[in-house]
Amino acid sequence: MQEDKSFINPIDADKVAQNPGLLPYAHTLSSGVIKPDDLGKIKSNALLAMEQQTDMQLKQLQEQIQLLYNQAQEIKSRTDISVWIYQSDMGFDPIVGHVYHLYEKEDGRHFLSMVSPTEWGRSKKFKRFVATVKLLADHTWDVLKKGDPEQ
Repeated sequence: MQEDKSFINPIDADKVAQNPGLLPYAHTLSSGVIKPDDLGKIKSNALLAMEQQTDMQLKQLQEQIQLLYNQAQEIKSRTDISVWIYQSDMGFDPIVGHVYHLYEKEDGRHFLSMVSPTEWGRSKKFKRFVATVKLLADHTWDVLKKGDPEQ
């Protein structure tokens, strides 16, 4: 078969795309709208989401650190009071599970007593009440109530 060389394409070659699917814009009137992505907006939104996520995680870590710090302070306080108790004057042998009261004398020494601060009456023999404590089975002391440090 012979090709008909007399055929002339009525469509102007300057107005026809070779690969219309690769164009960055609609190539016919009825084509869907093609909008290029705004990369600046996409990056900005991604950066905002990342910052919010890291801020949330940093806040959680900060709360955990604060909790650990508070626990460490509580252990230090218990240790200090335990040292004071074991260096204090005791006229008895403390029994596990019983509650005792630690006081500071006028000379700065400490003493452990079975008498609570409200039971002394007028015969107060201490400068200040330090703490109410309970002897635990491992011979550490649980601080049930702390006294006023300013007293």
